[in-house]
Amino acid sequence: AMIIGGNDTTSATLIQTLHLLLLNPQALKKAQDELDKAVGKGRIVDESDIKKLVYLQAVVKESLRLRPPTPLLPPREAREDCQIGGFGVPAGTMLVVNAWKIQRDPRVWPDHAEFQPERFLESDVDVGGQHFQLIPFGSGRRVCPGISFSLRSVYIVLARLLHSFDMELHPETVFEESKPFGQTTMLHVLFSPRLPHSLY
Repeated sequence: AMIIGGNDTTSATLIQTLHLLLLNPQALKKAQDELDKAVGKGRIVDESDIKKLVYLQAVVKESLRLRPPTPLLPPREAREDCQIGGFGVPAGTMLVVNAWKIQRDPRVWPDHAEFQPERFLESDVDVGGQHFQLIPFGSGRRVCPGISFSLRSVYIVLARLLHSFDMELHPETVFEESKPFGQTTMLHVLFSPRLPHSLY
């Protein structure tokens, strides 16, 4: 189940991130410039390069904030009567956290509906479940067990795509942003090589 769930949500994250970058060409260029500076154009991106790609990591965080692959986190059951935010919650009640809403809260996120990777360049807020304003993988004991694998996969695939290709949306692309759990519509992209042909 973890492999299947992780595969769907990881691919949805990649598609959503690419779509956001294609809608924001200045962010796409900034990510490609960072890759060119860190890696050059004489080789392909290696996993060891990722730690140097601070802007790329910010792009992924911002994508996960704006378009989490699981907008509603898995339900939890209250074991006993409790109070949450001033509301009485009886034992046995199923609770669902709306990550999408939390991550677009205008009290926490200025320009909350805008794609702004730069907001993470001067912030220590991370997706690991310790900062509750950004919880695309959940938090606590029930945080997604595939978080490390998923992030590593997204970083390396996205880095290699952006480094290897210039890209633009196909003019007839109609992209539906909101789909059920981990799903997305087709993203039609036109690719052209950026590196020497011997690297493909």
